[in-house]
Amino acid sequence: WREENLPEGQPSLQQSTNQACMVEDILDENLLQSALDLRLRRRFIFQQDNDPKHTAKISKEWLQDNSVNVLEWPSQSPDLNPIEHLWRDLKMAVHRLFPSNLMELERCCKEE
Repeated sequence: WREENLPEGQPSLQQSTNQACMVEDILDENLLQSALDLRLRRRFIFQQDNDPKHTAKISKEWLQDNSVNVLEWPSQSPDLNPIEHLWRDLKMAVHRLFPSNLMELERCCKEE
């Protein structure tokens, strides 16, 4: 799962390994359209952690080629990332619901 600032406010399920190419696809399919849908135009700053897939050359090039302003982020700083605190709460809430398959897991996450 990944948090995504989608207009519907729902997370997006990704069913493949997290690699730099996948990050590029995610950015391509979601980031700029979400900014347009939210009427941000180019007035936003994109924040992501320093996970290797986010700092890979292909990811950095995509952000630069699409003129995305990126917030510089210190290494080893998950405590500064607000979404990290929410993931724990989501995991606990979903765990209490005992989803038995992927569809139930996705439904539970979206409902929470």
